[in-house]
Amino acid sequence: GKFHRKATPGGWRDDLTPEQAEIVERITAPLLEEFYPTRGGEGEPSLPVREYALSKVTRGLRTFLNLKVGLTRDVELAELREIKNGAGTGGPRPENIVWIFGDGRTGSTWLMRMVEELEGQTLWREPMVGLLFGYLYYLWADEKRHKTKHFILGRYRASWLGSMRGFILQEAMTRFPDLKEDEYLVVKEPNGSIGAPLLMGALPESRMTLLVRDPRDVVASSMDAHRKGSWHYERRNLQESLAEERPKDFVERRAHKYLWYVGNSKLAYDTHQGPKVMVRYEDLRADTLGTMRRIYSSLGIEVDEAELSGAVEKHSWENVPEEEKGEGKFHRKATPGGWREDLTPEQAEIVERITAPLLKEFSYPYEGDSESLSERLASSWRWMRMLYGP
Repeated sequence: GKFHRKATPGGWRDDLTPEQAEIVERITAPLLEEFYPTRGGEGEPSLPVREYALSKVTRGLRTFLNLKVGLTRDVELAELREIKNGAGTGGPRPENIVWIFGDGRTGSTWLMRMVEELEGQTLWREPMVGLLFGYLYYLWADEKRHKTKHFILGRYRASWLGSMRGFILQEAMTRFPDLKEDEYLVVKEPNGSIGAPLLMGALPESRMTLLVRDPRDVVASSMDAHRKGSWHYERRNLQESLAEERPKDFVERRAHKYLWYVGNSKLAYDTHQGPKVMVRYEDLRADTLGTMRRIYSSLGIEVDEAELSGAVEKHSWENVPEEEKGEGKFHRKATPGGWREDLTPEQAEIVERITAPLLKEFSYPYEGDSESLSERLASSWRWMRMLYGP
């Protein structure tokens, strides 16, 4: 039970059951072969080497990848030298970056497709930079790490926020070098929204859209997407469906994810001093053109009325082909409140219990009590850390 336990190589034989050892060997077989090719003085191949040795095809692929990595390194070094020497100009102005935060299955793809139709706006589709920094800062690290000088996102917050700012702007310039000075870069980042407070701290002059949806509808839509044969199941080549095999666990996990992604986005929204707008999916669905006008007015961005109307019409629910709608498809039913038909009472109660502060904050129907958002995030942290932490 102590940090310094016994320092005895091979001590696993006394500590693990045969079944536990077999699990480790099965999963780590290529590394066992690489670093522990024999089991003792006689040079006898180890069990994992005999049973799980890499095939010739795998070896050939590894050789090819090593070669490719070498070639890629040469290209990358040349590109890095160009960047260091100041080659290339352009990229977005920080105040012309528009973030879309929230969560998946909130209508962000629909919003993105309408934005894409408008002149002077370029899309950066899910760079996941918020996940990169947000996961590490909010779920992996704890308060002790936040205070130490050794953790990269610990002490000296102003310094690492400055580094984060430079990183984002450099990568934006690299990807969009021809972006004109008066054009906007719209960053669709729902699945990186856990890092929204950090991103807005690094780029405080940028603009922010917070897109939300009833969490019960979000969970219902996600459950459908994760069932066997659905669009998401097939696209991600999933091998099992937690939504079907352990639906209660799926609902709980998905609700906690919504709490953190939308909750952190709301915290960022509350403290952001630059142009910002909060949009409910339900309002976007009920009056799409009016809501789009409000979005651009709040963000201080001029748009052509005819272009905006055309974008709304082109991407309306009614213009989605019927064969692309329905259960198991990306365009499912676009019906606010449909969770009442999709979730069991127990599942709905789980979502409500976990996301109660946000249900109240965004005026969704909910009769129960709730702690504050900050308190709810704090009580959810240990649960999330068990799943996603170190």
